[in-house]
Order: sequence, then structure tokens, then C-alpha cells
Amino acid sequence: MRAVVQKCLHSSVVVDNLETARIGPGLLVLLAVKKGDSRKDAEYIMEKIIHLRIFDDEQGKMNLSLLDTAGEMLLVSQFTLCGDARKGRRPSFSEAEDPEIAKALLAY
Repeated sequence: MRAVVQKCLHSSVVVDNLETARIGPGLLVLLAVKKGDSRKDAEYIMEKIIHLRIFDDEQGKMNLSLLDTAGEMLLVSQFTLCGDARKGRRPSFSEAEDPEIAKALLAY
């Protein structure tokens, strides 16, 4: 799995001009599921993300996690994070998991 984690004040997903998800303060996570990833990988990456100490405490130090701040998380499937453009000019997405398998791991 590969993730891009972004702190945000608010975030949303819009599909065909319709908002499908929205959060307040917390984390926007773009997540790619790679071939061979398992539930164990999903558990590991989610535990890692929710416990990352990237929010400021009272002294302005990054000491607090998403759980500590009671923040929200918006998880967005992003297979393009598996893109490999090392050869040629067209990226290969062969490392990305098949959509149905990836959906099951994302829903977990």
C-alpha cells in the first residue's frame, strides 16, 4: 500500500458535481492498494496513520495524533499512486490491485 497523508481543516470529494463525502479538521488520505496487499497491510497502514503524531499540542509541538484530537479522516482510493513512469512516457499501473479486491481492502 502507498499513502499520501495531508492534514486539513476540511476536505471533500465531489463526483459529477455531487459532494459524496466531507470532513472537518483531520486527515485527507489518498491510498493506493498494490497487488499482493492483505488485510494485515491495511491494518498496519491505518494504525500507523491514526497514530501519527502530526498535530500540534498546547506548546505548538507535533505531539498529537488523529485520535488525540478527535479529528476526522477522509480516505480516498487513488490507484495512480502505483504509477511507474521509469520507462517510456506512459506510466504503468500494473502494480495497482484489481478494483474489486482494492475496494474490499479499503472498506475493511
